Amino acid sequence: MKKWLSLLMAGVLLTGCAPGFNNNSEGSKKTKDDQKEASIIPNYQMSDSYRTTLPFEPSKARGLVVSNLNSRYDINEFENGLMRIAKEEFSPDKYVFQEGQHLDKDTVSLWLNRKFTKEQLKERGLKEEQNVGLNPLNDGKGSVEEQNQKNPIYLAHILEHNYLIKNDKSVKLSGVVVGLALNSVHYYQKEKYGATFEPEISREKMTEEGKKIAEEVVKRMRGMKGMESVPIVVALFEQKGKNSVVPGNFFAYAKAGEGSASLGGWKDIKEKYVLFPSDEAEKNHRDDLTFYLRFKDDIEKYFPNYNGVIGKAFYKDSQLVDLKIEIPIQMFGEAEIIGFTQWAASLVMNHFPDYINVEVDITSVNGAEALIVRKAGEKEPFVHVY
Repeated sequence: MKKWLSLLMAGVLLTGCAPGFNNNSEGSKKTKDDQKEASIIPNYQMSDSYRTTLPFEPSKARGLVVSNLNSRYDINEFENGLMRIAKEEFSPDKYVFQEGQHLDKDTVSLWLNRKFTKEQLKERGLKEEQNVGLNPLNDGKGSVEEQNQKNPIYLAHILEHNYLIKNDKSVKLSGVVVGLALNSVHYYQKEKYGATFEPEISREKMTEEGKKIAEEVVKRMRGMKGMESVPIVVALFEQKGKNSVVPGNFFAYAKAGEGSASLGGWKDIKEKYVLFPSDEAEKNHRDDLTFYLRFKDDIEKYFPNYNGVIGKAFYKDSQLVDLKIEIPIQMFGEAEIIGFTQWAASLVMNHFPDYINVEVDITSVNGAEALIVRKAGEKEPFVHVY
């Protein structure tokens, strides 16, 4: 039965639930550093997504995001959220996406350092021209606690995305978006192998320092080859603490126009993630939490004494847009999994308003078991049993 259900769902995916495509591109050449090299733009474009050039060119700073951010939640949101911001300035209908090609690993690593004194440079074996850290100097004055309270590490990571535009038979760099991941918590130790202290950084201070860093990043990028006149957007991202089970969010961005070395007016980004259930959800989003709790209660009727259902709600402009729910189960029979999935899908349709996207992931110790997706406005959910 499970085999036939999987085949049926695959057919539905290929017909009714396939993403929209636009056949509006062709092979071309890419202009880079005044030299042309062979490049292909895919003929098909998924709705509301960027096309990319082929062969794929990985970021020059590839891999650093994994080591510099606190959790996989922040990693995913930092990259995906930056693309959402890009769409405000560089439409997917016109621009082609490429991973960053100007900020390489060495550059990003040096920029993430603190400013150093001459003695500190010598201790680290660095040259004066490498003293380009964007985090504040720690001169070593006062107690370890005073030093870290006064000069925390604000900047955790820098991510570059490039946007190309087709021009006759070539494409060229026509926009750059840079994400600055900023710490909401500063971690430090008073002694090696000692306890880790976690002072919080206020949003006000984070914003102040983030905007200063953003201005300096733009000035430096203007001095790079090929970056003299291209528009540059810089966005600020608040990274959550290491123990958070929801990702951080972008909260502001600004743009430096063609040839400008300074950013224009900053625009607020009203996005955030909220854990369901939680004190914040109870305090600020009670109506939405009520929908979720009714769903959770009905799920738990299927599993007496079980309360493992977790929801992550995404808000944009104070409106609930997406709700992702994870249900870990303890069952092994195929018929039981199919029956529970059908039950959960019916609850999704009954409990949640049709203006939000709902995704339910059903998992077990064996991995993913089933997926339920109900897009906003749709009358039927997509259901797949793995």
